[in-house]
Amino acid sequence: MTDLMADPMADPMAGTAAELARTRVPFVRATVVRAQHPTSSHAGDTALVRADGSIDGFVGGTCAESSVREYGLQVLRAGEPLLLRIVPGGQAAGAEPGAVTVANPCLSGGSMEIFLEPRLPAPRVLVVGDTPIAHALAELGGPLGFAVELTDGAAVPDPDDAALVVASHGRAEEPALTAALRSGVPYVGLVASRTRGAAVLASLDVPAEARARVHSPAGLDLGGRTAPEIALSILAELVGERRAAAAERTAPVEPVTAVDPVCGMTVAAVPASVHRETAGGTVFFCCVGCRDAYAADPDRYAR
Repeated sequence: MTDLMADPMADPMAGTAAELARTRVPFVRATVVRAQHPTSSHAGDTALVRADGSIDGFVGGTCAESSVREYGLQVLRAGEPLLLRIVPGGQAAGAEPGAVTVANPCLSGGSMEIFLEPRLPAPRVLVVGDTPIAHALAELGGPLGFAVELTDGAAVPDPDDAALVVASHGRAEEPALTAALRSGVPYVGLVASRTRGAAVLASLDVPAEARARVHSPAGLDLGGRTAPEIALSILAELVGERRAAAAERTAPVEPVTAVDPVCGMTVAAVPASVHRETAGGTVFFCCVGCRDAYAADPDRYAR
């Protein structure tokens, strides 16, 4: 089987996708899997949808692109793939598990099916230390779906990180813990005895409620003694914390949408969509044609 990601001629978006993945930028890969004449796209056409709604590549005209943007942003937030069917206006629209059908009033005919696949970076776990436990965390974290990064010096945590674990046995502990707490990293762990851990936490220049967020000793009490056993207990605790947080989380926030006042199509209300600033606010459109029609007679469409 040909590897499309390795063949830029077969997949012109391969290089951009690889760069986004390397820099840990989330995106949605949109691939046309079926196109019916007279649509301008063909099976195999590919585009990438970023979190700001911008689109690289080609999966159809501007009206089809508007639907790809709208549902691509939904897929990015949900983290689940979706088959998007775009049919001409007047045909039935609807949704079923894993698929949605959108009636596009701008299509003159034909239909198309586009597979939207989210590409989300693996949750990053920063591990401070060059110790057996630190290396065991790196070895065991990968199969669990974490991107584990080891550092034996200054840590630069990010709020999107899954965790920061200090396993350095006394080296660079306070700066790393302080940086993680101030950045809002959800899981912060310190590998230390209860006595030494309490002393380290007391020395941190952060509010008491922030110190209370540090798991020390890090990990579930499994009675582990070896480095891999301790690493396992830490990762088990991390997985439990993340699952509990996901269960408490409310329904995902849906992207804000607007209705094109000219054709009635629903579009994503993001700067990347075609839009026009008016005295009453920003008006969004599916395409330039609708925007121009609105500009020619705004009172008509305002009514």
